[in-house]
Amino acid sequence: MVFVLTVDQRSSRRGPDRVADVLDRLNASTAAVLRFERTAGDEFQGVLLEAGAVVDVVLDLARLQGWSIGVGAGPVDTPLPDSTRAASGTAFLCARRAVDAAKQRPVRVAVRGRSEADAADAQAVLTALVALVQRRSAQAWEAIDVVAQGHTQTEAAARLGITRQAVGQRLAAAQWDLEGELRPTAARLLLRAEGPPTAAGVAR
Repeated sequence: MVFVLTVDQRSSRRGPDRVADVLDRLNASTAAVLRFERTAGDEFQGVLLEAGAVVDVVLDLARLQGWSIGVGAGPVDTPLPDSTRAASGTAFLCARRAVDAAKQRPVRVAVRGRSEADAADAQAVLTALVALVQRRSAQAWEAIDVVAQGHTQTEAAARLGITRQAVGQRLAAAQWDLEGELRPTAARLLLRAEGPPTAAGVAR
């Protein structure tokens, strides 16, 4: 079983097409079963195996803002084709339902899977994470980007030209520790949303 992300650019008719740049960004940083590809107009899809990678992509898109994000959890038809556009299966149907639901939600993320209750739980935690990420200031992101590379707060302070206390204040305001606690929770719930395993692995 896998995860399918179906993502739609919001208000695309009133602004530039951002899909190509985001595809380059995600495909350079994400280990995918099938690469992210434009599927139609301002929409794209990708197929991932790891729940943690799904959380990473959702939060990356949340930081960029301007996207409706649907996550589908479940099996896909095998053998897998070479292209995401040619693939099919339950996870794709769930992702379609999810992105349609995301477009109607204040925080534009939704999860659908064979286990509806667990998908709802995963959606709740991802929604909280997306809302948290989208409230951050540019100064908070400066501190997070340095610390996320493995640097200490003292090292981050030296790199940013501010005090260690200021780095700590930025991270606290950004709720960086809370994000770290919620990420694995979201990943575990996404795994449950897939439903029970099938005998054929990723096959339906």
